[in-house]
Amino acid sequence: MSMKPEYLEDSIELLKEMIRIPSLSREEKAVADLLEQRMIEWGYRPSRMGNNLWIRSEDWQEGKPVVLLNSHIDTVKPAKTWSYDPFGAVVEGDRLIGLGSNDAGASVVSLFCAFRNLTKKEQPYNLIFCASAEEEISGIQGISSILEEFGPLQLAVVGEPTGMQMAVAEKGLMVLDIEAKGRTGHAARNEGENAIYKAIQDIRILQELSFPMVSEQLGPVKITVTQIEAGTQHNVVPDSCRFVADVRTNECYSNEAVYQIIADKIGSEVKPRSFRLNSSGIPLDHPLVKRGISMGLTHYGSPTTSDQAVIPYTSVKMGPGDSARSHTADEYILMEEIKTGVALYIQLLDQLSME
Repeated sequence: MSMKPEYLEDSIELLKEMIRIPSLSREEKAVADLLEQRMIEWGYRPSRMGNNLWIRSEDWQEGKPVVLLNSHIDTVKPAKTWSYDPFGAVVEGDRLIGLGSNDAGASVVSLFCAFRNLTKKEQPYNLIFCASAEEEISGIQGISSILEEFGPLQLAVVGEPTGMQMAVAEKGLMVLDIEAKGRTGHAARNEGENAIYKAIQDIRILQELSFPMVSEQLGPVKITVTQIEAGTQHNVVPDSCRFVADVRTNECYSNEAVYQIIADKIGSEVKPRSFRLNSSGIPLDHPLVKRGISMGLTHYGSPTTSDQAVIPYTSVKMGPGDSARSHTADEYILMEEIKTGVALYIQLLDQLSME
């Protein structure tokens, strides 16, 4: 599709409208209503569950592989240090400033624009565009709640700000609540069993624990103790010390496997909050990655999680914008980044064969 992409102005106007509507995680209804309205106005028949919307290509043919284009419509809360109105959609030169402009409104409208262009002619795959909720909190009413509606996917393109470079692997996330248990006693006497000392020993083990399988794209599994809590008063030996570990997994290990290794190594009780957010990615010899490399795009492993973590299919994370702007005051996207993003999505996907 060598022609200049159509619908770019639509897309930028839509992003401005989205920015003007607060859409914090779990509070996306108004922005989902807006998107649904625009989809219908533009001749599509969207499906909706909760605050998740999706459209299938009109010429859907059973038996063809299915490609999902997905990004999220929710945002984090605005930082207190904004110098602009976070919901103002202020334009300064080529810069569009507003909460969710970069993460991930630009990806939503760019993927939708690419979908509109790609579906104007027959492709060797069926295409679904999906704007989903609750990504910022990995919520259960987000993309994971509607995946079964799509059936098996051959490929998912997840829109997040990557400068339109290809994140071919993404670290998984597992949060562990850990408790060392002791016995209370008086601090002045040789009584009790100090749970803090037990926790210190286990934290040291976690600090030094290394996992032998290191990913070429993502590096090693990383464990970071990030919170600790113990004690009731200065003269009582504590019988409990609770701490939290943030565990970032690579594709060499499932979250369950890493949990089991940790639980076997330390004496404290270990409880995972969930195993849902696994590492994910796409092989470097996948046709999409090969085409991207031939176009001059780079690829890398991403340390942060996205909706990729709950999509159990081959996936790549890429979108316009810069992740360094996400969750910051005065977040912005450049209009040029949206135009480039749409063009690159189309170039990557047009007539892509996944045989």
